[in-house]
Amino acid sequence: MTIRFSGATTYAAGEDVDDQSVSSESDSEYAEEDNNFEDWVSDQAQNQTCRSLFEDKSFPSATDALAYDKAVHNFDLSATYAKLKLDLHQRIRLINYIRKNTPTPEVVESLTGAEFFFLSDEYLIPAIEDDPLLQLKVDDWSDDEDFFSSDELPAPPSDLPTALRRVELLEKKLAQSHQDMSEYRALVGQQFDAGRLAEIVNEPGPSSAGPAHRDDDTHYFSSYCENDIHAVMIQDKVRTSTYASFILTNPILFRDAVVLDVGCGTGILSLFAAKSGAKHVYAVDASDIADKAEQIVRANGLENVITVIRGKVEEISLPDGVEHVDIIISEWMGYALLYESMLDSVLQARDRFLKPEGGVMAPSQCRIMFGLCEGNEIFKERVGFWNDVYGFDLSVMENDVYKEAIVDIVAPESMASEPCLLKDLHLKDITSRQLDFASPFTLVSTTPKRTKIHAFVLYFDTFFTTTGEPVPPEVPVKVTKEGDVTLAEVWPVGGKPPPQRRASVGPGLKQKEDKRVTSFSTGPHSQPTHWKQTIFLLRDPIHAEDGTIVNGMFYCKKSDTNSRELDVEIHYSSRLNAGTTAVGDTVVQIYKVR
Repeated sequence: MTIRFSGATTYAAGEDVDDQSVSSESDSEYAEEDNNFEDWVSDQAQNQTCRSLFEDKSFPSATDALAYDKAVHNFDLSATYAKLKLDLHQRIRLINYIRKNTPTPEVVESLTGAEFFFLSDEYLIPAIEDDPLLQLKVDDWSDDEDFFSSDELPAPPSDLPTALRRVELLEKKLAQSHQDMSEYRALVGQQFDAGRLAEIVNEPGPSSAGPAHRDDDTHYFSSYCENDIHAVMIQDKVRTSTYASFILTNPILFRDAVVLDVGCGTGILSLFAAKSGAKHVYAVDASDIADKAEQIVRANGLENVITVIRGKVEEISLPDGVEHVDIIISEWMGYALLYESMLDSVLQARDRFLKPEGGVMAPSQCRIMFGLCEGNEIFKERVGFWNDVYGFDLSVMENDVYKEAIVDIVAPESMASEPCLLKDLHLKDITSRQLDFASPFTLVSTTPKRTKIHAFVLYFDTFFTTTGEPVPPEVPVKVTKEGDVTLAEVWPVGGKPPPQRRASVGPGLKQKEDKRVTSFSTGPHSQPTHWKQTIFLLRDPIHAEDGTIVNGMFYCKKSDTNSRELDVEIHYSSRLNAGTTAVGDTVVQIYKVR
């Protein structure tokens, strides 16, 4: 056996050693390392004010903040570390996850350690700059049987081999501490450059000749070459008429503006912008549909106003030396809002081309909504019928149904709760990293009688503003009903003149018109859109009645195997009503959105 000290002096087992010299040398080195660590911890954590994990309250130190959380919220951070057996990086991720997503203490207590954010590099970036909790020393030794417990320390060694064995174990711990300390300094002590970290995370490997392409770009862009998909989108009255209404009824915004249409398809949005008075429109698409868009522009005599550019918006340059545009319009939304990952491209276009002051994103905001659904009909159609197919049991086919999100139309009467907000996306400032997210939810059943809840339902609401600023939470989304007058209000359709509307008069009208909100919903209570709703079937239905509470966490991220698909993980538990303290088991289900 060989023991190596930090001073690189080596001794063989059984060799005569001067105990005093070894002790004094090692003690001195340990003390020096220990003092360095304590000084660093003191400077970085103990002398800084620290915010509670669950409230917007600050305390003189991290220790005080943790003591408050333990006393008021019954949450012990160190105990959570131990229970989940978290390593250094996982602890950092946990703190930043709590800071960013503000889950309740109960939700954090329900974590298992298997959640995706424990592996996500996004949560290595501090949510609070110089967060003292990220610099706080945690004194927990390994529980591995090769490491002795503190109960063994008081007994002095009886012989030299025992003493050497103890020294070896201490060195093993010290080496681990050095490694952790090195990582700790790199991650926190050098004042995180979050932007650089994001670049490192997304850098191509050394064998790459350039930026890495998404693995499914070819299939994705080729899927938009056919007529049918564009017919479906244009014939979606809610979608197309809302865009038309925003563009054509806001000539003050579009007049003489330079506009960028990202993912233009047939160019319908570019045509609207041109008719609304845009000085010039750059219509960009990487699909073969760009060739047809160019023909459409010429057929409508707008080739002097609209320039079609074939290519990816991440790679193209605008002609004529144009560096910035006034408005970016795009219909980028996919199933569950984020499927297809087109928003990443729109955000890159924003960062590259939108003018820094006064530039407008259209749409400007989207809200992901979530609710309970009885889902009896969907359950029967997708699951129940497999039990008896012409007298045969094919129920083995049921298993895959629970792994895939279902895109379908949900009847409004099947909704079993009011919706809650999962994610509010402000396109003016959101980043691509924030599109992978975790969000707590609380849903209260509104069913008049005891029933089975077979599914969660997700949909999104979309908002347009002439300023690009966020819409206040109290402003409701427009719910379009069957038969509502939509596009015909703002533009002639089929050669017919638009209906005549009485001109509004009154002081301050222009200011009001400039700041109005245009919106549409893809929810069950609105006229169906081509996005429909996204349904997550439950393996075990929730038995609910009026007032039953369902709490949980919703996790969403791009798939590791296909960046345009989504991986969704839902953790949930229920209790009978607000007056009941008994909570059911936490259930976890994982889905693909594709």
